Amino acid sequence: MKRSKHRASKDDGKGQDEPAILETEDMRMPDPDTISLASVTAVTTNVSNKRSKPDIKIEPSAGRPVDFQISVTVIEARQLVGLNMDPVVCVEIGDEKKYTSMKESTNCPYYNEYFVFDFHVPPDVMFDKILKVSVIHSKNLLRSGTLVGSFKLDVGTVYTQPEHQFFHKWATLCDPDDITAGCKGYVKCDVAVVKKGDTLKTPHKTNETDEDDIEGNLLLPEDVPAERQWAKFYVKIYRAEGLPKMNTSIMANVKKAFIGENKDLVDPYVQVQFAGQKGKTSIQKSSYEPIWNEQIVFTEQFPPLCRRMKVQIRDSDKVNDVAIGTHFIDLRKIANDGDKGFLPTLGPAWANMYGSTRSYTLMDEYQDLNEGLGEGVSFRARLLISLAVEILDTSSAEVMCSTEVQVEGVPNISDNATGKIEEFFLFGCFLEATMIDRKIGDKPINFEVTIGNYGNELDTPTKPKTKKRKGGDDEESELIHGSSDEEVDDGGDMTSVSSTPPMKPVITDRNYFHLPYFERKPCIFIKSWWQDQRRRLYNANIMDRIADKLEEGLNDVQEIIKTEKAYPERRLRGVLEELSIGCSTFVTLANNDQNQTGKTKLDRERLKLCMQELENMGQQAKNMRSQVKKSNVKDKIKLAQNFLHKLRFLSDEPQHSVPDIYIWMISNNKRIAYARVPSKDILFSSVDEETGKDCGKVQTTFFKLPGKKSFGPAGWTVQAKTELYLWLGLNRQRKDYLSGLPNGFEENKAVKGPGIQSTPPISLMYTMKQIFQLRVHMYQARSLFAADSTGLSDPFARVFFSTHSQVTEVLNETLCPTWDQLLVFDNVELYGEAGELRDDPPIIVIEIYDQDTVGKADFMGRTFAKPITKISDEHYGPPRFPPQLEYYQIYRGNGTAGEMLAAFELLQIGPAGKADLPPIDGPSDIDRGPILPVPIGIRPVLSKYRIEVLFWGLRDLKRVNLAQVDRPRVDIECAGKSIQSVLIQNYKKNPNFSTLVKWFEVDLPENELLHPPLNIRVVDCRAFGRYTLVGSNAVTSLRKFIYRPSDKSVSNWSAMEEVVIHTEPEPAVKKTETVVKLDSASDAVVKVDMPDDEKGGKGKKKRKKGEEVEEEELDESMLDWWSKYFASIETLKEIIKAQEAEAEEKEDFDSGEGSKKKRGKGNKNKATPGEGAPEKKKHKIEELKMFNRELEYQFDSFEDWLHTFNLYRGKCSDDANVEQNAADEDRLIGKFKGSLCIYKAPVFDEVSRETGFDSNMGMFQNIPHNDPVNVLVRVYVVRATELHPADINGKADPYIAIKLGKTEIKDKENYISKQLNPLFGKSFDIEATLPMDSTLTVSIYDWDLVGTDDLIGETKIDLENRFYSKHRPACGLTSSYAMYISLDISPRKPKKFELRVIVWNTDEVVLEDDDIFTGEKSSDIFVRGFELRVIVWNTDEVVLEDDDIFTGEKEKFYLQAEEKIVMSKKESMFSWDETEYKIPARLNLQVWDADHFSADDFLGAIELDLNRFPRGAKTAKQCSIDMVINEQDMPMVNIFKQKRIKGWWPFVARDENDELEITGKVEAELHLLTGEEAEKSPVGEGRNEPEPLEKPNRPDTTFLWFLSPLKAIHHLICKQYKWLVIKIVLALMLLAILALFLYSMPGYMAKKLLGV
Repeated sequence: MKRSKHRASKDDGKGQDEPAILETEDMRMPDPDTISLASVTAVTTNVSNKRSKPDIKIEPSAGRPVDFQISVTVIEARQLVGLNMDPVVCVEIGDEKKYTSMKESTNCPYYNEYFVFDFHVPPDVMFDKILKVSVIHSKNLLRSGTLVGSFKLDVGTVYTQPEHQFFHKWATLCDPDDITAGCKGYVKCDVAVVKKGDTLKTPHKTNETDEDDIEGNLLLPEDVPAERQWAKFYVKIYRAEGLPKMNTSIMANVKKAFIGENKDLVDPYVQVQFAGQKGKTSIQKSSYEPIWNEQIVFTEQFPPLCRRMKVQIRDSDKVNDVAIGTHFIDLRKIANDGDKGFLPTLGPAWANMYGSTRSYTLMDEYQDLNEGLGEGVSFRARLLISLAVEILDTSSAEVMCSTEVQVEGVPNISDNATGKIEEFFLFGCFLEATMIDRKIGDKPINFEVTIGNYGNELDTPTKPKTKKRKGGDDEESELIHGSSDEEVDDGGDMTSVSSTPPMKPVITDRNYFHLPYFERKPCIFIKSWWQDQRRRLYNANIMDRIADKLEEGLNDVQEIIKTEKAYPERRLRGVLEELSIGCSTFVTLANNDQNQTGKTKLDRERLKLCMQELENMGQQAKNMRSQVKKSNVKDKIKLAQNFLHKLRFLSDEPQHSVPDIYIWMISNNKRIAYARVPSKDILFSSVDEETGKDCGKVQTTFFKLPGKKSFGPAGWTVQAKTELYLWLGLNRQRKDYLSGLPNGFEENKAVKGPGIQSTPPISLMYTMKQIFQLRVHMYQARSLFAADSTGLSDPFARVFFSTHSQVTEVLNETLCPTWDQLLVFDNVELYGEAGELRDDPPIIVIEIYDQDTVGKADFMGRTFAKPITKISDEHYGPPRFPPQLEYYQIYRGNGTAGEMLAAFELLQIGPAGKADLPPIDGPSDIDRGPILPVPIGIRPVLSKYRIEVLFWGLRDLKRVNLAQVDRPRVDIECAGKSIQSVLIQNYKKNPNFSTLVKWFEVDLPENELLHPPLNIRVVDCRAFGRYTLVGSNAVTSLRKFIYRPSDKSVSNWSAMEEVVIHTEPEPAVKKTETVVKLDSASDAVVKVDMPDDEKGGKGKKKRKKGEEVEEEELDESMLDWWSKYFASIETLKEIIKAQEAEAEEKEDFDSGEGSKKKRGKGNKNKATPGEGAPEKKKHKIEELKMFNRELEYQFDSFEDWLHTFNLYRGKCSDDANVEQNAADEDRLIGKFKGSLCIYKAPVFDEVSRETGFDSNMGMFQNIPHNDPVNVLVRVYVVRATELHPADINGKADPYIAIKLGKTEIKDKENYISKQLNPLFGKSFDIEATLPMDSTLTVSIYDWDLVGTDDLIGETKIDLENRFYSKHRPACGLTSSYAMYISLDISPRKPKKFELRVIVWNTDEVVLEDDDIFTGEKSSDIFVRGFELRVIVWNTDEVVLEDDDIFTGEKEKFYLQAEEKIVMSKKESMFSWDETEYKIPARLNLQVWDADHFSADDFLGAIELDLNRFPRGAKTAKQCSIDMVINEQDMPMVNIFKQKRIKGWWPFVARDENDELEITGKVEAELHLLTGEEAEKSPVGEGRNEPEPLEKPNRPDTTFLWFLSPLKAIHHLICKQYKWLVIKIVLALMLLAILALFLYSMPGYMAKKLLGV
């Protein structure tokens, strides 16, 4: 929030009568449409301040821990590279690792395992964590940790995806140790990230169709290419400066004291983290200005799936290294992936680092800030870095295979490579310091301003002289001193004044102090030296200005729509016109390069990018402007919001230049609170558009607590509020640095005498003073924060203006207070010209508190406002006066906390005194004593309304103060009038009211937007006349309950429509209103009714090329309820996809409206009878009507005539905003069921004259009675998905529990073992009585063998609203079947099958072994056959010898409709029971070479999907590798239909180049039998002996050993192992000599010693 809207307003030449409002007056638009009546109204009512600026959100959100949950489902892996693998998938996030089970001997394992990771960390930390999916060989001892390949991305990339998730996507595996090896396989997985408060939509799982297309479904964001190349990231670290003194160990201080050694006590090094890897520079011992000149090289795939690079300066310490400062490089901001884009590049540029205060303490309480968590509170250091990326050619021989981080030396960089060093001048003036928290104490307070290390008094500042000497060459000195006469006198001797004089605070009220500056305003000024990179900041400022104007304009348009004012489309056209003008201005100005030194590649590329983007944006805004109509305003606002996001993104300059300014409030030499001002916001330029938005303007600055102190309630209180004037520019530009200050001051210099004209003042003395009266019209507030345990508050408002403060009266027990109070601030002294104050008055701060009988009042929220100002010679009258009441958003920390309705006017007291002020006209209220009501003309115009209340009943009331609610009553209050329901005599027996309708009359504003809230309170009437508040609800918007005679409707239902609720047959309901309907001809299967055009949209699976027609024919025997269910889910998924595609098309604004409509129609036609029609005929399955969300969401909670109002009790959560608190289950104490009807009093008489009108029921005619009704409730529980793990093994054993009234069913015996996606297929019948049993609770519990079962989750369904709703989804059936028919949804029972595999022959099998005697190639071949996922043939492996035939057979249970094998087994020896798995029916045939003394060698394999695999070739010659590679072009068969098939299939394996090659052929016969058939004809029994096969074609030398042993020995020794034999003989001889030596040595030594 800033004070000035225009620079140097005194020179604008505006008339005194012109209001200072939105900058629409400056729009250069000849089109009369651009400024409409609506925008003028918005302007005069000060729309831009109506919704408070973001400055209100004082609490910093960064750095605050939040709950996150990351769920990863590992479904399967394909094409894993390797032989004889037992793969395991490891999912790693940060330091947490979780593993899947091991799958034996397969390259295509199927897992379907679900993992959940929980974190409680700040969002930035979470999003930087790396999620890594790795496939490793089995976890056994021999091969543990052998990595096949891995895939990694950061959590932030997942969170930025639609719905924060990747669903059924394939992660590409790469080997980090060999980047030349290519893809190592794929892992199919789901990844979802949920933050507290997010809602996650889970797409329905369908049959595997499109997901088999791996290349088209890679786990990558949309804009990332499928083929990612390897690249080197070179991070060059040159030097750092300005480091704080870090080492505070006692020994270091003792050493310094005694020896006098004055070494720099810091040993810095730089650490860079990127994509899960770390690189470090060398350590520079004892240096505050270290020089490294090193580069850290990362090898990573490009584009990387990690968005940020973390650069840290750290201090090396023997005990624990600590961070000095942290800087993040966002790769999205230093690269462009467009057609004319550029690779990531940065610098060489200085990176400013911010963190904790620079004071030397042994334990730094703000150390987290140095790690990059939260907003830094002080400058720490700056680091000279650069970044470059080089794409690698992996085919080149020079490329290093490994991705290990390397550190190399680089040459030094010249001093002026980052730009010429210039002298900068910072000036500041404190016009006001108020709202200083009284907790600080009354010690003297001063403010310190710093820019970098300049101005820092608690640290030893870097002296300007040394800085200048370091950076200043002759040319630079000339530039500074020879620029103008004014500066020559300065001579560089000006000493900086960075701190205001300490001053004792004065009490404002019971909460706050203020500093008595009065007419003397203290100033600060600082000279500093920085590289001149102003162009970067200028371009950012131009874009910021365009973005600010666009945001302000869009808020304006939304306000016009919200307040239902006329012509929002005209205002939007004006906003778009302004945007296109702003974009063309940028294109003109941004190229003013000034040929400055230190321009980097990124500067040039960003300039091109920004100019191109803004040119396009300007053109698009122009085109959009011509398309804006009243009907499409909201759509166009959304598109304009995209412009705004893009502008904000582009304006964020990644290369720093001048550091930010910090202002610290210091009390008694202790740092209390700070404010941070970005240097670009106050940077001066001679071109107006390039100037910072706050440069040379008075801005309101709020001070906040540093670090974690600012979290929660402590951080919501304002520590101090200053009216601050700041100016930053080159020293030689400081000609008009005071021009933006309010006029009427004299300068006070530090020194008197000649030649001091150029020195800045140390204070300003204001001689011009204006006296005002401020009138604050506080009317009401709504949706306030519940601060008391009752769920209500006792609110009052405290209003601050300048050094004055007043409070409203306290209204007890309400969240929607109507104060109706005028607060008058007399004799408010403001300094400056009256005209300036009229255009830009200071802001008013309003804080809402809850009054407590004991202790301090609790803070509830805050908002800002600007008064409409009248100077003494101005007429008090339209259009500006009297001011109109407006709603102001109240904030509590970062969250919303209600709205306030008020008006503010600031009236100048002229020479004649208060007599000239307009009189305060208002209704006199004797009861309120001295409290003045809001005067007539400002208070709303009232009309008489009647409010009818339908009292239906109360539900789910919990205990209050440990006592049950027995005799409740409902009180309804609105605008000071109220009505009470009849008393419910016994809540347990019947919670409904005996008298249904009551009414009362109230005076409400004619403007519906100003209607006060309606309060619903439930009290329990207890013994001895005591009343206890149970709970309350505030209906903030009454609009949906207003009866409008024109459409004869109350709320959303027809008042005259009959709502019949009986068990007798009812009239047929329209198809469009049917939710789920049962048809008599459908064999008791739920049928869907949909419009014809929608039916056509449900395309089925596309048939792949070459697929046989027989495969598409539908088997009627397979159809059951589940077939319809899964088909319906698939249809729903396609509808959702189509809707998303349509929404995307709608957003495409390149073409006009007409063409959009055409495209939309085209889309529908595509999905209708065209290509989808023939398939539809084949697959005519009756489907269920599926909804993607809860029925309550689809049908407005079934509140077509009966509404549910939640009752709350208890204090709101400090962390949540109003919406989150409304959904807080802990505060929910019950529900009131009823409705409201509001109308102007005479309407009732017209309606009452109609025939059949029951006067007792008022406007609620023909509604059913609320007597108890007996019902049968049938609950179908189909399935649960993605349950949260409840056991240590990461799984759960879920079962269903259902509760309705006193009936509780726990299906504990039928728990499903170790499942997070269980299929229940259960139905339960419960007899109940409405209204006593109105809430159905369906819970899922986790079964535990020992201890109590854990609740996984539950959902509650309001049966009463469904029963009485006109939509009638009570049972999902038409009434004629309601009591008789039950659907069978029990899970499918798998059929028992036996698969027999006969291997007849093999051919062309590669020969791996060398014959030990002959040296010829041979193999001992055997074929192993097993089901892909788990070995199913547990027979001993059979080696093909002589005439044996290998046969394998195994009984499996098969679900034909789902095409899955069902198997049950214990996960481990400690498992209590078996776990059921559903796995694809795939047969894997492998050929091996059997070895006796070593592991068998894998030769090749083929995998056959038994539901769809290529027909075997008739001969070995016809069998080729095409049967594997071009599978889709081959004739396909299904073993479950064909039953028996024989043929040749190829064995394949991957060669050294990772390409498939044929390694053999197998002739096999597959025979499928049902369980009964297998029993009748068992294998190998009652049969003849098998026919002998032809003799195997063995090599001639196979039996050489037996035929001629001497020849074999000769071959073995002389040819095969000649050299080996020679080596062995020589080794034996040496050993013999050594043994003899050792044997004879002792005797020989003894003889020598004795001299024998």
